[in-house]
Amino acid sequence: QVQLVESGGGLVQAGGSLRLTCAATRRIFSVYTIGWFRQAPGTGHALVATSSSGGTKNYVDSVKGRFTISRDNAKNTMYLEMNDLKPEDTAVYYCNTPGAVNWGQGTQVTVSS
Repeated sequence: QVQLVESGGGLVQAGGSLRLTCAATRRIFSVYTIGWFRQAPGTGHALVATSSSGGTKNYVDSVKGRFTISRDNAKNTMYLEMNDLKPEDTAVYYCNTPGAVNWGQGTQVTVSS
């Protein structure tokens, strides 16, 4: 069973940047589509961006032009570069396969205005 561990969150002012990291315990990013999700208080897990095994990247409209998803297959690691952060980006961020029912700890991102 693969474990995905998120890190890199923190507190940042609006307009700032953060880089999130998703580390897998074994080779997965070159095999499956993996996404970054976020969960704001009182809401469910919302998809933010995905990276397919073939390298196709997709983003939700609210983060296009600000967030970049990337991966390093050799390191079994995926990243989410977040720029021009806004208070509405505040959430716990997770990496996972679309449709997953089990979630890791996530990493908290807080953007102050």
